[in-house]
Amino acid sequence: MKARLLIIDDEAMVRDSMEAYLEDSGYTVVAVDSGSAGLEVLDTQQIDLILCDLRMPSLDGLQVLQKVKQRSENIPVIVVSGAGVMDDVVQALRLGASDYLVKPIIDMVMLEHSVQRNLELVVLERQNESYRDHLESANRELRNSLDELRSDQQAGRKVQMKMLPDFVDEGGLSFRHKIRPSLMLSGDFLDYFPLDDKHYGFYIADVSGHGASSAFVTVLLKNLTYRLKRNLKRGSSQDLFHPVKVLERINQELLDTECGKHLTIVYAVLNLETLALNYSVGAHFPMPVLLIEGKAQYLEGRGMPVGLFRDAQYSEYQMDLPREFTLSLFSDGVLELLTQPSLAQKEEYLLNLIEQEAGNHDAIVKALALESDEDVPDDIALMTVVRNEYAVR
Repeated sequence: MKARLLIIDDEAMVRDSMEAYLEDSGYTVVAVDSGSAGLEVLDTQQIDLILCDLRMPSLDGLQVLQKVKQRSENIPVIVVSGAGVMDDVVQALRLGASDYLVKPIIDMVMLEHSVQRNLELVVLERQNESYRDHLESANRELRNSLDELRSDQQAGRKVQMKMLPDFVDEGGLSFRHKIRPSLMLSGDFLDYFPLDDKHYGFYIADVSGHGASSAFVTVLLKNLTYRLKRNLKRGSSQDLFHPVKVLERINQELLDTECGKHLTIVYAVLNLETLALNYSVGAHFPMPVLLIEGKAQYLEGRGMPVGLFRDAQYSEYQMDLPREFTLSLFSDGVLELLTQPSLAQKEEYLLNLIEQEAGNHDAIVKALALESDEDVPDDIALMTVVRNEYAVR
């Protein structure tokens, strides 16, 4: 459907020639001989473009242009002027005229081209306005979604923090921990808990990926250990005393959930009387660092990731610990903090750091800047287990 045009010109010959040519071009044209008549047309009809003479008695083109722009910014106005009134043309363009033509209009093709071009610009402007409105609406929805997501993540973070154990200081044995997520939620998790009067179980785990989906797996871990502790208390299961069985249970439950996540883990049981340490490894790296008499070394052990293979097999390792020791367990995010060029050098740095700080948890946290607010590339978890013979006495 062709556009509806309004011609305002007090010269009948100019008005009639423009009207005839534009109607032949397929436009619907309304032609009037004064500015006031043109404004009356605007009150009663939908007009898509105006052609207006600048020099008219009573209400001239500049006044018409001002009133049109006050009513609607979207109607393009092409001013028509004689060659001697270019100052008025400049003023009209400043007031918002879309284009200008000089009388007499010899080439009507130029008239049609100006009309067509300005109508196309109006269409583009309306499309842009619609796009801006859509974009603003989408941005509002996105901001609302982000606010909701942030609120959910903050709530999730509080839940995660409450799932972590309290520090332990009893009978010469202490447990400390620090988790620093790369996002609001963490895929790293750890826990420690008494199994009976003589044994403590503890683990550190690193779930694949980041964010909410990985954090969900940490809830599964906490729930599983809760159920195993409940079974232990009821006497229906001794699984928590056997590291291999614990990894097998986690492996089975992760695969059964079909959540597409796996994890690395070290689960250990410490006998407080004999100081025997039994542990199993599920592809975790770096291995825990044992500090004895000022000398640090990595524990031995290897195993398959947990949650990837139905037929995964795990081994149990056992070692006897001295009366005094410090055991530091890290997730692999700590390696991302270190600036050493090779993996071997990063591992060596961790050993040297633990020796230098005598395994002190707070000193290690400070040295690695784990209290910093700066973004980190990966979740970081640290657990420190210390036994002090003098405190036992």
